[in-house]
This record gives sequence, structure tokens and C-alpha cells, in this order.
Amino acid sequence: RGIPREPGAHWTEPGCQSCTCQGGQILCDTVSCSVPCSHPLPAPAGGCCPTCTGCLHEGVARDDGDVFSLSNGNCTVCVCLAGNISCLSPECPPGSCPSPSLADCCSCNPEKCNFRGRMYAHGARFNLDGDDCTTCVCLGGEVECSFAPCPTLDCPQHQRHLRPGQCCSTCRDPPAPAGCFLDDNGVEFPIGQIWSPGDPCELCICQADGSVSCQRTDCVETCPYPIRIPGQCCPDCSAGCTYMGRIFSNNETFPSALDPCLSCICLVR
Repeated sequence: RGIPREPGAHWTEPGCQSCTCQGGQILCDTVSCSVPCSHPLPAPAGGCCPTCTGCLHEGVARDDGDVFSLSNGNCTVCVCLAGNISCLSPECPPGSCPSPSLADCCSCNPEKCNFRGRMYAHGARFNLDGDDCTTCVCLGGEVECSFAPCPTLDCPQHQRHLRPGQCCSTCRDPPAPAGCFLDDNGVEFPIGQIWSPGDPCELCICQADGSVSCQRTDCVETCPYPIRIPGQCCPDCSAGCTYMGRIFSNNETFPSALDPCLSCICLVR
């Protein structure tokens, strides 16, 4: 094939042919493989002989040391060791099964459970007499019981309540608020109470849910010289007039502070 070979040279041709150069002639023969294991892996890419570094079982490649179960589900356990498969099956006794685990692997009959004078089949689930919160199961002649799991409550202990017929406690509804408690001055106002928090232009009311709602009053001055009364939100234009810091009643006359020849009068309109 256009490639010179030295006398005595050995090489492998495609198709797993082993060739030798002897006396100017090419002698080829199929590669002979010696496989010392029962379940070798197929030859790797570019190789001709299977390898015993793993196992091929039921079309599935297993690594050396892998432990697996057979597909028929009879609880047989197998292990891959240097290309060989070794399997171990459970010993199934006749009659009743001595343990619940063998009931799933053998054809033996699981033992029934005698519990409080009643017989239950293997796998049967039932509740204790008069107790729906405890669930029991029969497993190979033995009864295992457990309580129904309850959710975690986020309320304090004194607000928890176990209602008749229920397995788990629930949180009681919080008591309805009796009023509004103010942290700043420690005063509690009853529901519906209206008060001013210190600003005469702001009024607050205690709501039915225990919250406080406040609203400010917008004043509109309707006269050029309104009177501001202490403790009152808006200026008063009906009580008289304020002029140069003095208060005059309606229709009252007084001299002008700018011109003593001028006389002024307070007119409420």
C-alpha cells in the first residue's frame, strides 16, 4: 500500500487484521483476542479486543465495582468485578415471611397483624378506635403507628385552641380592639373618639379596627383683617377686626395709626 515495512515488522490493518513482513511478503490474519472475563465491555474506539475494565450486562455498561439490581425485580443484587458479574439472591422461606422486606422480594406470604383483637393484612392502614389523629400500618406482622403531623403555629400559646374533632390546634382570632392606644403619651381613646393631637388644625378619630386616622383643616380667609383666636384653627372674620395688633369689634371706630386726622371703622362683611 505504498508504505515500506522492515523485515519482521508487525502492525494492525483496518478490520482488525494483524500483519507481518516476512521475507519480502506480507502475511495477515484476523486478530485473536483472549478475553479472561464473562461480561467484557466492547472494544474501545480504534481497538479490536473487548476489555475487562468494566462489565456489559443486559446492554448496560457497568463500571468495575458497581452494585446493581436485576430488572426482574426479585431483589437479586449483582456486582461487576473485573469484567465478571456476580449475583446474590435472597433466601426465600416457605410460608410466611419473617421480615417485611422479604415480602417484596419473595413469593412468601407476609404475616398478618393481630392488633387489639383484630387481624389486619400486610400493608393495611387503619386508625385507632376513636382516634382519627393516629394512623397505623401493618408491616409483616408488626404494627407501626404515628400521629398526624401538625403545622407550626405563629401565635402565642394562650391563643391556641383545639376544636372538637380536630387533630391539630389552630390560632384563635385576636380579640377586637377596645380603642386606640397612643404610645407617645399613653392615652387610650375609645372607638369613635375625636381629638386634636396638639395642632388645632388637625383632628384625629379612633377607627373601629383600633387604628388612628387624622386629617388637617384647610382655612380660607374671607376678610382682609381676620382675628386669630388662641386654640382655634382658622381666623375668625365674624368677631371683629384686628388692626396694628389691636382687636376692634364690629362698627367700632378708632383713629388711624398712620394719620391722626383719619378715623377708621370696623365693618364685618
